[in-house]
Amino acid sequence: MFNINQYFDGKVASIGFQTATVPATVGVMATGDFEFGTSQKETMTVISGALTVKLPGAKNWVTYRAGDRFIVEANKTFALKVATETAYLCTYE
Repeated sequence: MFNINQYFDGKVASIGFQTATVPATVGVMATGDFEFGTSQKETMTVISGALTVKLPGAKNWVTYRAGDRFIVEANKTFALKVATETAYLCTYE
């Protein structure tokens, strides 16, 4: 069954589900600045819009657009800047 969550006063919403191989979430983010922590390795794929990301240990922000993906290892924190409403897919290992 689906697991529906909202974060940051409803500015981020996700629906969790099981793919054929790994757990995943698909969601949307409104404009804003957010910080997330991971409990397991995450692969984030931008579906539409863009995410500007500061990965753990990085000095620079990088913008990922539709079709781009990035990986965050387990037990790390990363920051996001969202300039336009954005949809994403996140898989967990």
